[in-house]
Amino acid sequence: MTATNFDAERAYDDRKFNAVEVFKSERMKVVCGYFEPGQFIPVHAPSSDVAIHVHSGTGRVRDGEDEHAIEPGDVVVVEADTDRGIKADEDSRLEAFLVSAPPPTDAEHDPVREGIKRGEFDPRSA
Repeated sequence: MTATNFDAERAYDDRKFNAVEVFKSERMKVVCGYFEPGQFIPVHAPSSDVAIHVHSGTGRVRDGEDEHAIEPGDVVVVEADTDRGIKADEDSRLEAFLVSAPPPTDAEHDPVREGIKRGEFDPRSA
């Protein structure tokens, strides 16, 4: 069994969102995500489903071409192979619990690394 406390894992990074890995297997990956205002996971489309539960704060989730406002208590699911990203509002820290199944590959996270490097939420649109 793996158990953790969301509040005890809390850690922010001034440079980029912080994903604290709670569990990973061949079938799924579980992380606690901590975002300073305006921080994001850049848009990418891995071949895994993701479920996001907003613990605190507000932000937006990209689902294909649509963006949806999120707030505490919301649960959002984005299907595999769909463009997705998550961004904290400019005036709010965002904390979210994310479950990906199966875990994205390292290569599928190339757009994430590129977007963070360039400071772009949607690195493909530049």
